[in-house]
Amino acid sequence: MEQAADQRLANESSIHYPGWGVAAAAFVGVMTSFAPIVPYTFSLFLNPLHASLGWRRESLDGAFGLAAITVAFVSPLIGILLDRYPPRRIILPSILVFAVALASLSGLGPGIGRFYLTFFVLGLVANGGAQFAYTRTMLTWFQKHRGFALALILTGSGVGSILIPPLTQWTIGNYGWRNAYLLLGGIALLGFPLTALLVRNRPAPIIREEVATLSGATVGSALASAPFWILAGIIILSAFSENGLVTNLAAILTQHGIPAQSAAVALSIRGGAGIVGRLFVGLLVDRFSPQRIQTCVLVFAATGSLVLALAGSTSIALFGAALLGIGLGSEADVGPYLLARYYGRKHFSVLYGLMWTAYAIGGGTGPVMVGHYFDRAGSYRLQVLVALAVIAFASAAVSLLLKSSRGPIAHEELHASAAISLEE
Repeated sequence: MEQAADQRLANESSIHYPGWGVAAAAFVGVMTSFAPIVPYTFSLFLNPLHASLGWRRESLDGAFGLAAITVAFVSPLIGILLDRYPPRRIILPSILVFAVALASLSGLGPGIGRFYLTFFVLGLVANGGAQFAYTRTMLTWFQKHRGFALALILTGSGVGSILIPPLTQWTIGNYGWRNAYLLLGGIALLGFPLTALLVRNRPAPIIREEVATLSGATVGSALASAPFWILAGIIILSAFSENGLVTNLAAILTQHGIPAQSAAVALSIRGGAGIVGRLFVGLLVDRFSPQRIQTCVLVFAATGSLVLALAGSTSIALFGAALLGIGLGSEADVGPYLLARYYGRKHFSVLYGLMWTAYAIGGGTGPVMVGHYFDRAGSYRLQVLVALAVIAFASAAVSLLLKSSRGPIAHEELHASAAISLEE
């Protein structure tokens, strides 16, 4: 009987494999986390908050930047906690604090300080209840189908990006922005029950091959390697471009003469395209060179950014949003896949936390820059939007520095790649 249980825990290809239940719970958790809620609804509140409270665009974008910088500082700490404690001890409290903080935005008054304080709190718990936390758990359950499993749970962000922006825009239009924040707080709680019931790390390793992965590179050797810093550079550039565009996308498109509801649909299209891209890329990275797949999806994202910068009609805007979604949705999956591929799982959460620090640096400064130039010019200048696309193309160019490879990296190669100096 014990042998049958071990076989059930070892067969990833079986529909009865417990890891798929964990993946389903993680999917719901990611769908209602920071990633699909805050970036994809932020721009929907810019005009209502300005009209109601008189806050300047740069000041509003600064709150998002504060949240991103907070994520940058706390993500490595969350990674350490996830490596040491069961995931539910981190995820469940984070979900509760995130939901309450979102709902509390319904009570904003004239002073902008409370708005900033709330986004600071959102930044503190963002990765505690998002894909960052769930990814660490999924790595304990999957090896053979790791790429697809990661893609599957991260499509939750895409589904949330499809459903949440139009619902939020509809609520703002019919019941006001205060009730919309209450709605978002309720949505954020939806991941709590399944996470409490199902999400846990896999029991002690059953498969012998996992031993090598568990003895991956140290944090020091990873920080001394070229691939780590190349990945960080890619993330900073792509996050700067993506967040600078997405957090202002609804306002940018309405400036182009596109109706507000259509702008919300563009945000959903971006999320829906991300689902298709993620599942497709999730299948490919287990079979082909993930480095070159990463380059391709970054080119998709950069092209989408350029199309959105020049969009003059709803159809063009939706096309650009789809390209952006295919690219950046898939890039979010390839990044952690490559990190685990190069450095193993032993210190994955700490290293992934440092990658989120890189993401937050780029993602926090991008929106502030766009808001600054909006306030100076009184509109979204074409030069600024095209610059975001150029930066996205630069991230694709940097990805070419990663050597192409296929199949699992051998244990010896993993340590060798971690020992490569940036000075060589």
